Amino acid sequence: MPVVPDFFTQIFSGATGVVALVFYILLAVAWWKVFTKAGYPGILALIPIVNAIFLLRIAGMSGWWVLLYLVPIANVVLAIVVAVKVGARFGKGGVFSFFLLFVFSFVGYFILGFGDSRYSKA
Repeated sequence: MPVVPDFFTQIFSGATGVVALVFYILLAVAWWKVFTKAGYPGILALIPIVNAIFLLRIAGMSGWWVLLYLVPIANVVLAIVVAVKVGARFGKGGVFSFFLLFVFSFVGYFILGFGDSRYSKA
């Protein structure tokens, strides 16, 4: 009798974990540069939850807003707001912020971090 792997076994297989780890490392590298441009130590990009708090600070929001990331639906709205505000702080428009910082964040943060855009607190 053949053994058929179930859905969760396929989702959480080793290959999926490796791909997720690669994307996390790429995003951490991009955030490192963004944090450095904003005047924060880049090492904070590697620490889960702390990186979200400092991303909120870069967006000009209080770190306490990180608690909204725990609330379903509100976390998606917060992520969009943070993406638009971070983009605005780096002089980017709303379309760039939504698509490249929310939808394709690993590309957008590389553009902010390694591009010529400058961070402004106002």
